[in-house]
Amino acid sequence: MPVSESAELAASMRLFAGTSGWAYSTWKPEFYPEGTPAKRFLEFYSRQLSSVEVNYTFRALPTATMLEGWLGATPEFFRFSFKAPQRITHIKRLANCESDVATFVSILEPVRQAGKLGLLLFQLPPNLKADAGRLRSFLAAPALTGPGAPSVAFEFRNETWFSDEIYAVLQAHNAALCIAESDEIATPKIHTSSRFTSFRLRRTGAYTPQEIAAFVDRFTALAAERDVYAYFKHEDEPTGALNAVAFLEGVAGRVRRS
Repeated sequence: MPVSESAELAASMRLFAGTSGWAYSTWKPEFYPEGTPAKRFLEFYSRQLSSVEVNYTFRALPTATMLEGWLGATPEFFRFSFKAPQRITHIKRLANCESDVATFVSILEPVRQAGKLGLLLFQLPPNLKADAGRLRSFLAAPALTGPGAPSVAFEFRNETWFSDEIYAVLQAHNAALCIAESDEIATPKIHTSSRFTSFRLRRTGAYTPQEIAAFVDRFTALAAERDVYAYFKHEDEPTGALNAVAFLEGVAGRVRRS
């Protein structure tokens, strides 16, 4: 199965874009060609887009066999990001969960060793208000510090987290503020990590060509200094995947013109 030049080129520029998931038969035929079996969805997806955010891990941890299959189906440039388990973010709410974090990180070690680990997304519930001390203690977990520690991003869905105090905690641990855009809330465009940044583009419906072009300009400028991960909203329709394809094609077109 041929690899999209746009996806591979964007990855070489530290731009990793896709959607949250790939297992959607309703994306035929606009994204997946008619007749593509479900077992080959990831293989096709990973040759059109450069990354995926795995939401599966919010409710269950992948087995070694699952990870082996995912790694084997994807090209070398492809990156997997993973949503943290709800036990960490919604049940324990970042408190007293060092062992849970260690388990999560250790299970994903094969992905890191394969060079395909993107970032770990900790999406907090809307009813969890800002607590700088809790965040600071959480980020001090051994599994999140030291050589080989994963890149982590936080999506805050309560506006009390948007403060200089919280940004300083993230910056001190080189963790990213996930810049999330949805129908309900828009995160300030602040980059707290020097190594990477994270976007979740969750607004309902397709972005216009002008909006996609603006993302191309903005994200390629950021990629000169750090890895950029951008995930469009997944829906029953393939809108998000097609948005991501258009974005990557825009990146490639910009490179060819330069």
